Amino acid sequence: MYDYKKIVIIDSYCNYWYKWDVPYESERAMHVVDNPLLRLADEVWIITALLHHENPDREDFSVEEIRARAHDEHLTESLRPGFNVHVIEHCVANRAPNSGRYRMLIETAKGRRRLFRIGDPYHPAREGSKIVPEPEELSTQYRYLLDWYRDEYCMKSVNSIENDPLLRLRGSGKEIWANEHADEYIKRLREDWD
Repeated sequence: MYDYKKIVIIDSYCNYWYKWDVPYESERAMHVVDNPLLRLADEVWIITALLHHENPDREDFSVEEIRARAHDEHLTESLRPGFNVHVIEHCVANRAPNSGRYRMLIETAKGRRRLFRIGDPYHPAREGSKIVPEPEELSTQYRYLLDWYRDEYCMKSVNSIENDPLLRLRGSGKEIWANEHADEYIKRLREDWD
């Protein structure tokens, strides 16, 4: 029949293994975090933010560069399943969503990505979707990236708009038709042509 002593010993070993070895191996497999529940989209954001933070003069990165930086950050040989599709599709704001609707990256050219900024164009079906990870979902070693993103990275776009002479013209002349519908204004202008 059953040798209950062996079952108890095996059960004890399995509990020990699950309690101590599995979390260690899971953390190594998750590589970037001490939070084993990190979403792939958040991981993609972290890796891309690290690239931007380390290379402030670069506007964007190739998909291959993002994958290579992810490998550098990893403790394991391979990326988590799904990482590539998140970089290529799920996190890309200006592509039609498939199953992922994130707005974490922008496709600047074929095979090139950068972090999404408020004001960037995005597919309408991605309206209201996640742009940055939640602070409590990040490992403490990466939380500084959220402050950097808000205070430095996103300010680049604000500064570039303020310094661009054409973009500064936005809204000028609006007082001309402030109390008149645009179609009525055009119609009135065309009446003088005859």
